[in-house]
Amino acid sequence: MIEKVVTKRSLHDRSGVKEDLQYWLSRTPEERVNAVDFLWMQRHGQGPRRIQRVVRVIRR
Repeated sequence: MIEKVVTKRSLHDRSGVKEDLQYWLSRTPEERVNAVDFLWMQRHGQGPRRIQRVVRVIRR
């Protein structure tokens, strides 16, 4: 069973960055990919999993 843990922090508080990194490095690659897939589905829905290409031409 997965225990839910929530920590509320300020957006400017960078103290949790190391803990976040340690947490994700402790997960298996499969768990990390599943987390990214879950976030993708929350943002883009059930559609195809494609990254949009963005090109910008800048004149000098």
